[in-house]
Amino acid sequence: MESRDDVIHQHQHRLIIEEEEDDNQKAQQQQQQKKKRIVSLDIFRGLTVAIMILVDDAGGEWPMIGHAPWNGCNLADFVMPFFLFIVGMAIALAFKRVPNRLISIKRVITRTIKLLFWGLILQGGYSHAPDKLTYGVDMKRIRWCGILQRIALSYLVVALLEISTKKTQAKELLPRCSVFKLYHWHWLAGACVVVVYLSVIYGVYVPDWHFTVYNIHSPDNGKTFTVTCGVRGSLDPPCNAVGYIDRAVLGINHMYQHPAWKRSKVCTENSPYEGPFRKDAPTWCQGPFEPEGILSSISAILTTIFGVHCGHVLIHLKDHSNRLKHWGVLGFSLLSLGIILHFSNAIQLNKQLYSFSYVCLTAGAAALVFSTFYILVDILGWRYIFLPLEWIGMNAMLVYVMAAEGIFAGFINGWYYEDPHNTLIYWIQKHIFIGVWHSRRLGILLYVIFAEILFWGLVAGALHWLGIYWKL
Repeated sequence: MESRDDVIHQHQHRLIIEEEEDDNQKAQQQQQQKKKRIVSLDIFRGLTVAIMILVDDAGGEWPMIGHAPWNGCNLADFVMPFFLFIVGMAIALAFKRVPNRLISIKRVITRTIKLLFWGLILQGGYSHAPDKLTYGVDMKRIRWCGILQRIALSYLVVALLEISTKKTQAKELLPRCSVFKLYHWHWLAGACVVVVYLSVIYGVYVPDWHFTVYNIHSPDNGKTFTVTCGVRGSLDPPCNAVGYIDRAVLGINHMYQHPAWKRSKVCTENSPYEGPFRKDAPTWCQGPFEPEGILSSISAILTTIFGVHCGHVLIHLKDHSNRLKHWGVLGFSLLSLGIILHFSNAIQLNKQLYSFSYVCLTAGAAALVFSTFYILVDILGWRYIFLPLEWIGMNAMLVYVMAAEGIFAGFINGWYYEDPHNTLIYWIQKHIFIGVWHSRRLGILLYVIFAEILFWGLVAGALHWLGIYWKL
């Protein structure tokens, strides 16, 4: 017979084994939850990158999908707010739990620095891809702002807000506590953004300013012009507070030299296409303007807050119908408010200024587009239809750099035959797409869809199969 000590020893041994098995099961469940991705969010991100490639590379032939010259909202004008909305949702999911606040803050700051670095490299003027086979930028004229820099600012502010307020939030949503009330600090920050933006844009006095034309193709190259303003609250291209603050803080030589307003009717007879300036065009048509500037980027933070709210809904509401109801009401409300503000001429839609009506319209559209993908993919299971977009969304940074910023095309163009314009890319465009369809407009559109977007979707799929991702 077994002694009493042996029985106790065996019992303790079984308890240890059971505890180890429980720990292993919990670890496996946590690992599975960690690896589980929101497929509809990946597809939404992939769609946004695809739209960016489309409007950047086909927008010259199809200006109706490019950026609106000033007031209005075209397809290209949805790209930036869609990115910021997705960043907000990703923040809510990434910081669902914050076991160590200092480590989380360090992670946020590191990622922000990486975004700023790549933003300066790609849009600061150092890279001339894909058309010019040169690199380098005059530090006196480097562009400080850009797409990734704006994303970095919104990510930094909203992520730090999410981390710093995490301990003040309940772990579970109580019956009488809405998602809005649970995250009231986020909405207070959003209200502050709106107040600061509207106070500055309508309250700051904009004085006269001058600029020098730096364009070797212009007969006015090297000439200095003065723009007369002396107004307060103007939302016109030359005399708004957004441009004034960027000129004062960034410096006029560090702003974007090819703003969309150059395609406006007052500047060119070919509007909305690019073309030579009208003889009676005002002098500011040749001036710079920063579409990703300081004040407009502060306004853009609000888009990310809307995104993080929709991420909170995904976390706290477990039922599909409740999630969709919440997203749908929010999306339609914001969309309607943006349209009403625009068509009543209260606040016009304007991507360059990142106006409040533009924030509402694009954030509402983002909520509705994501809801649509959520229904199609997460509820109906139509995932395989959108696989190329999902693959792009899982490797968004790589596709953005290589395709949207033209780094891969610039590399291919570096291998030319006799003439720099006699490259593989130009040959494919001319003989396979433009030549076959006997239309440059249609040929370029099909080239972008199949030889760029679909091509990079398949490349991203191959990298996904190999487990290769570019993460910041």
